[in-house]
Amino acid sequence: MNHTVYKAEEFDIIVVGAGHAGIEAALAAARMGQSAALFTLTLDLIGNMPCNPSIGGTGKGQLVFEIDALGGEMGRAADSVMLQSRMLNLSKGPAVHSLRMQADRRKYQDYMKALIENTPNLSLIQAEVTGIAVADNSVTGIYTAFGAFYSSKAVIIATGTSLSGRIIVGEEAYAAGPDNTVAATRLSDSLVNAGVKLTRFKTGTPPRIHGDSVDFHLLEEQPGDEDPTMFSTDTSRANKMSCYIAYTNEETHRVIRENLHRSPLFSGDIKGTGPRYCPSIEDKIVRFADKERHQLFIEPMGENTKEMYIQGFSSSLPEEVQKKAVRTIKGLERVVFMRTAYAIEYDCCDPTQLLPTLEFKRINGLYGAGQFNGSSGYEEAAAQGLVAGINASLKIKGKEPLILLRSESYIGTLIDDLVTKGTSEPYRIMTSRSEYRLLLRQDNAKVRLIEKGREAGLVGERAYNEYKATQNILESEIKRLRSETIPCTTELNRLLSGYGYEEINFGIRKAELLKRPLIKIEDIYSLEENTPDIPQSVKKRVEIEIKYEGYIKKQLAEVERFRKLEEKRLPPDIDYKIIKGIRIEAAQKLDKIRPESIGQASRISGISPADISVLLIYLAQYKRREP
Repeated sequence: MNHTVYKAEEFDIIVVGAGHAGIEAALAAARMGQSAALFTLTLDLIGNMPCNPSIGGTGKGQLVFEIDALGGEMGRAADSVMLQSRMLNLSKGPAVHSLRMQADRRKYQDYMKALIENTPNLSLIQAEVTGIAVADNSVTGIYTAFGAFYSSKAVIIATGTSLSGRIIVGEEAYAAGPDNTVAATRLSDSLVNAGVKLTRFKTGTPPRIHGDSVDFHLLEEQPGDEDPTMFSTDTSRANKMSCYIAYTNEETHRVIRENLHRSPLFSGDIKGTGPRYCPSIEDKIVRFADKERHQLFIEPMGENTKEMYIQGFSSSLPEEVQKKAVRTIKGLERVVFMRTAYAIEYDCCDPTQLLPTLEFKRINGLYGAGQFNGSSGYEEAAAQGLVAGINASLKIKGKEPLILLRSESYIGTLIDDLVTKGTSEPYRIMTSRSEYRLLLRQDNAKVRLIEKGREAGLVGERAYNEYKATQNILESEIKRLRSETIPCTTELNRLLSGYGYEEINFGIRKAELLKRPLIKIEDIYSLEENTPDIPQSVKKRVEIEIKYEGYIKKQLAEVERFRKLEEKRLPPDIDYKIIKGIRIEAAQKLDKIRPESIGQASRISGISPADISVLLIYLAQYKRREP
């Protein structure tokens, strides 16, 4: 920090970092009427996608639909620059269907930069933020490398992998952010001095190769869906480009194994913890030594570039080893490297320091979002950025915060996991992390969250009215199918026998027929004389709501049971050490996390049912003592 500091502009909210978290935070703050500033190390990498050129995926697609329902921007941006749309897990139940959209990387960045530049109340500033200012346990602004002090009522840290970033390739290592940008090297010290506990994580990127050097006829083509699904609109767009599948082989593995001693991941040069669910290729070879091959995806970066990703081949091996290993793969024998894969270490915070609003417990007005909070992935980052931006704005307005529950959203699951359990590695959302995943489907995200987005002021009248109209169609169609009967006909029995069901000699309610596992809604319509004109997306929702009605009711009953635990609020000043019957380890963990409810306390790692029983007894006694 320079010794001479001048006072620059004042803002209500300052966002540090213009990645996916920072973008959503800044847009939410500005759209909610706050004067906001978005700081970035370089204007050229706003909304950058260094790890892969896609939005969505298993679990992640659910997050994007929820971001859109709340009034965030990621889904709209992805739709507008879509290269390919594919729905994953269609062979499984609707609870795990997840949309993954291949995006034009440069167009996505251009979309976001233009949007930010044209958003009222929002200033976009290129500068390195070197420190935060804190007085009386409240943040008051930020300092930049050029000697400026910008005052604000709230600061949101969304630094991604740039915070004390360090790129590692083989024996080479140097300070840098993603894609060889400048690393923010001074902000870490300021955060630590303010009382923020930091840790060190690691992630990686795959090589980027020239498309003309790939023998695509030797690879498996992976086209998009015939009827592409969008994140934010029912208006379908045509797929523009295919992805391709390649496989490693024994020769690939041999090259990597022979050079493991040169991998910083195994030599000890990398100190940060990497993501378990997105390991580097050398980590895969070691951890899954029995596997004869690993699947790779060759993904386009955009319409106007030859550059392509080798998704699944993240690496920190020396450059010459990367090239030698990749060229053993069928279809990639003549491949030309455009960018070498690299690992990157970076600083992030211990998320158990945060409230469910993503505000730091001990620093009023300071919020964390995205990879700074220990998560991985664009979608996880955007979701947190949106919540942090909303809550910072609500706090300034003196309104109640937005706290999303596990039972109503994947965003709630993501945040609750981070702030309650913490994470020892980059956290990735997955459908398996939610105990309520049948309720938290992609198709009903607006039903669950649009009212909250509207209340925050991020969902406009047009979008809300379109949602209500669609919802009326859905409810009317469900009601019709539950009330109408299909008479016993030759066509009905032909349909039943075609699926292996016994023929019947009586009429049956249309909804009851649809509850049979193999029967589809299109089968019902095929037996009707007048098929209703309903959007395909609504038809799918009707089928799910009716077919899984019994399971949905069971999960709703479970939600209601757990809701009562969430409503049992714990006093903020409770001294867990004096509660008789609680184990010392449990008291220490409770004191560190400071859970806001019995429900949150029950999800802390190491807290047993016996500890919860003691807490319930203590809480009942505490309430009796209250005047």
